[in-house]
Parts: sequence; C-alpha cells; structure tokens
Amino acid sequence: MAGARKPVVEVRRSQRRRRTVSAYRDGERVVVLIPDQFSRAEESEWVDRMLARLAAREERAGRSDEELLLRSRRLVDRYLSEHGGTAVPASVRWVTNQNGRWGSCTPADRTIRISHRIQEMPDWVIDYVLLHELAHLVVPSHDARFWALVGRYPKAERARGYLEGVAAAAGIALAD
Repeated sequence: MAGARKPVVEVRRSQRRRRTVSAYRDGERVVVLIPDQFSRAEESEWVDRMLARLAAREERAGRSDEELLLRSRRLVDRYLSEHGGTAVPASVRWVTNQNGRWGSCTPADRTIRISHRIQEMPDWVIDYVLLHELAHLVVPSHDARFWALVGRYPKAERARGYLEGVAAAAGIALAD
C-alpha cells in the first residue's frame, strides 16, 4: 500500500538459531528473530523479506477489526436477531494477548476480543468463535440457554471439534 508507514521493528539475535528466520507482530511492533552470526546486510535483507511476508499473510487474512465488527453484525442478524440491540457489541477487535482462550467478552461494556491465533482459520471457525462471544452479550454464563443460542450456528459442533484439535496439537490448555 503506497504511503503505508513502516512498522517499528525489533531484531532479536540468537546464538542458538543457525539458519532459520522468523517474525511475528507484537502489537504495533514486528519482532524478527535471526541467527546471531548474520551480518548487518543479511539482517537488513531478512527484515525486509520478513516484513513483506507478514504483510502478504495479513493481506491474505484480510481480517481487520472493522471487518470483524461487520461480520459480528451479520451473525447477530442471522442467529440472534430476536435479541435486538442486546446482542450487538460496542466493539470487536483482534488481540494478541490471549493465550488461554480463542475469544473473550465483557458484557458490562459490550466489548469482544478475538485471539489473533484464529485469524487464518476457516471462516466458519471464526464465525463460531464470534457467535460464542456474541451469545455472552445475551447470556453471560455458559448455561443451557447460552448453549442453545450458540447451537443455532449449524457448524457449532464441527467448529468446536476443530478448535479442540488445534489446541491439542499445539499443547494448549484452553479455558472454555
């Protein structure tokens, strides 16, 4: 994108790392992990390469906070419409600080946060996580009424199984 601001980059060198280079976003900053023996020229080349890869992955994902909010409104219209404004969130955003859950909801201020770890998962899984959190705006607990709302989503059980499989493969213990 023309005129886009280059992000703040933090380069971390590792004596244990031999050939691999990786990068990830940490809020507004990009962390690039490189082998300690790389020259400054190699560092510069790899930082540019990894920024391009991250940008391409994010473009493919195409999942902004705004898109997430629009998606949540479509889900409310489709599955929770009889709850009117009760199920409409004040904000929905991607976050990078959720390691023990896929999403969270604060009914008091009507905010929903969705873990960045699901950004590249299939749309039907993202929809499930969103609907789960939207249902908390109507029913804050995980009681039978809550699960009845979530169960309106036709792929709810499939999505739960998918997420359980991802968590098991990654060795992640998740809170419900």
